[in-house]
Amino acid sequence: MSAVRALVRALPVLLVVGGTFYDYFTPGEFTAAPLFTAATLVAAPLYSLRGTVLTGAAAVGALILLHLRLGIVLRVDAVTEVVTVATAAVLGILINILVRRSDERLASVREIAEFAQRAVLPEPQARIDGLDVAARYEAAQADASIGGDLYAVQDTPYGVRLVVGDVRGKGMTAVAAVAVVIGAFREAAEQETTLEAVAQRLERALKREGTRRDNLDAVEGFTTAVLAEIPHEGETVRIVNRGHPTPLMLHPDGTLVPLTGGPGALPLGMSDLGSTPDRAVPARFPRGAILLLHTDGLSEARDVSGEFYDPAARLAGRVFPGPDALLNTLAVEVRKHTGGALSDDMALLAVRRG
Repeated sequence: MSAVRALVRALPVLLVVGGTFYDYFTPGEFTAAPLFTAATLVAAPLYSLRGTVLTGAAAVGALILLHLRLGIVLRVDAVTEVVTVATAAVLGILINILVRRSDERLASVREIAEFAQRAVLPEPQARIDGLDVAARYEAAQADASIGGDLYAVQDTPYGVRLVVGDVRGKGMTAVAAVAVVIGAFREAAEQETTLEAVAQRLERALKREGTRRDNLDAVEGFTTAVLAEIPHEGETVRIVNRGHPTPLMLHPDGTLVPLTGGPGALPLGMSDLGSTPDRAVPARFPRGAILLLHTDGLSEARDVSGEFYDPAARLAGRVFPGPDALLNTLAVEVRKHTGGALSDDMALLAVRRG
């Protein structure tokens, strides 16, 4: 790939050099003007403004020197060739200026998106109450920084509480719902004495948000989420799952345990269709084990044949030195599994009891 990039960047120079040799060693009725014309136009999106100007000057200069050698510099067809190449050079310079301005605007948009991501989904601390924590957000859309997936970690008087969720929908509507869920979670995690009560607070927050909007997403919107609570003492974790992919517990010996169980609760925001009381399900969380929470961007990532990436099957029997290493491995493997094209955003949150 690097060789291809180098060849592409060298193409304007090769066009000028090739055109010069072509014009020099062929009869006078042959012309390399198309090669000189293309040189600056190719350089425009590849080079800096200075590089584009130098390429245009080299193309025009080489053509004039060749005409002087042949003694045809004042012929009508020769003048026409010079004017054509010079016009292409000017157009290439203008294209370069426009491309650079577009790149600057795009860089500004990306910077704003990165600030928005850090504001809505701040990176959790690497160490919280004796726990090693790592989070990762992989956007399916190129250059996108944030979407409908979410995660948050909060140290509270009741233990370290976590949430990973996936908002239905895309775009700014999903981002707004993410902000609502995370804001409600941080407040409820500090105030509510049970994890079940935290889930109910998130439910009410989404219902309030739905009443403020009139579009289809407000009527049919929902958020799948899994909440976890790791008490300050002991070696347990409690899980409340609201229609979300099953969390995984990776033990230090390579044993992998899916944290299933409990009633089949509907996703957040769907209480109008029925309600099942939330019940936190306890599970063993020994020292050295890693708890993995993820969105369906991981478990529903497909390869070219349509086969899903199964994190439980892929991770079973493997040992990772820490949550960062686990998430880095998952990100690489999923990209490889899908051929580099994710179909959905992917949020990952891993916690190891140190």
